[in-house]
Amino acid sequence: MKKIRINFFFTGVLFLAFAVFTVFVMKFDVRSIGPEETRVGFATVNKFIFERLGMNLIWLEITDKLGLVAILLVFSFGILGSAQWISRRSFFKVDDDILALGVLYFIIALVYFLFEICVVNYRPILLHEKLEVSYPSSHTMIVMSIGGTAIIQFRKRIRHCLVRKMLVFITGGLVILTVVGRLISGVHWFTDIVAGLLLGMALLMLYNSVLQWIEYQR
Repeated sequence: MKKIRINFFFTGVLFLAFAVFTVFVMKFDVRSIGPEETRVGFATVNKFIFERLGMNLIWLEITDKLGLVAILLVFSFGILGSAQWISRRSFFKVDDDILALGVLYFIIALVYFLFEICVVNYRPILLHEKLEVSYPSSHTMIVMSIGGTAIIQFRKRIRHCLVRKMLVFITGGLVILTVVGRLISGVHWFTDIVAGLLLGMALLMLYNSVLQWIEYQR
């Protein structure tokens, strides 16, 4: 039980770190450095990194396609849950970890739409000739949380050692590639990526903590 409490504690720390970081982004060194004079926090750091990296449309296209992998993972686990529901003839007989995964996906969607409404930053460049929300990096948040939970599921469900290790390695590599590629692409400020990482890790840690609590209750 002590380990579960520690995990929930670190989950709370990560969510708090994201909240505090967001406040700092909104209040510290805010200047008009974005397109159409949009104001951005941590302007000195963000401007420095953006000017050094610039924009890379190839990495933009690559990371957009890698984001589809996360959707594929959601769809795959959705099929697994649906199959269990149909075969067991009860929604509540679906495996607890799959139900928890569905709840997490719903939370991720809520967070995504929340920050589409509550704008913190706009992108450092104009895509499609208009301002677009960029904080936190949704690609980073989604691949971190969905990719991370997929790794947990692979380790839990796949018995074949080689297949399990390959899927974990590939998924982990895709997560890293997406996060780095999203920064290199130039469609996000550096603080957008940091916020996406913090929020994604917090959501992943939340899922892991809930799974451990479920196991403890059995």
